[in-house]
Amino acid sequence: MTFRSAGDDCGEYVDIPSVEDDDGDGDGDEEYERNHGADEVGDGRLSGVRDESFLVPPANFNMVDRWIYRSGFPTAANFRFLEGLKLRSIVYLCPEPYPDANAEFVRSHGIRLFQFGIEGSKESVVALPKDAIMRALAVLLDVRNHPILIHCKRGKHRTGCLVGCFRKLQNWCLSSVFEEYRRFAATKARPSDLSFISKFDVSFTLRVLSIIYRCYGCGSRLLYQDNNSSS
Repeated sequence: MTFRSAGDDCGEYVDIPSVEDDDGDGDGDEEYERNHGADEVGDGRLSGVRDESFLVPPANFNMVDRWIYRSGFPTAANFRFLEGLKLRSIVYLCPEPYPDANAEFVRSHGIRLFQFGIEGSKESVVALPKDAIMRALAVLLDVRNHPILIHCKRGKHRTGCLVGCFRKLQNWCLSSVFEEYRRFAATKARPSDLSFISKFDVSFTLRVLSIIYRCYGCGSRLLYQDNNSSS
């Protein structure tokens, strides 16, 4: 099965068969499975939602800004909650294909999937690819994509770095950016992530987009064409 993001600005073909393997960012896997049962990433057994899970948000879910949300990897138990958000887009930061159940949810609700395959790592010194974060920020700032959900696997490191760079665009002080990152990463905070956020210098284009987002995001639709996705 093949899913294609709508629009030609940032869209790309995304293969979405079920996945069985982890993405390498496996901190707390056993505890996660105890808390969430069989409804894990890559588990294709659940095609519906249990009645008792009517409004269950994904792990590490929170609002970032108006119409921008963050979380860990959604499972079938979270689909009805996500329906309430009326999502237009999802920014997916893992390299693995989307599981079948998630792909069907995205397809059936007309949600655009933007995948930026950032490898997960348990190493505390591995830096994230700047170009992928830049392109993800461009998608995030385009209000045509809102409401939008950002997620990786746990909603800690890759998601935390993207949100941290978004906060820099919002002119947050660095101490507040780090405090927010640590709140979601908890004991798994990585010095390399904090260093990446601290050194991240956004382009002039993204700064202009952020100004437009702040001024007009609530009333107008920001039209953004990614003419140089590698910048």
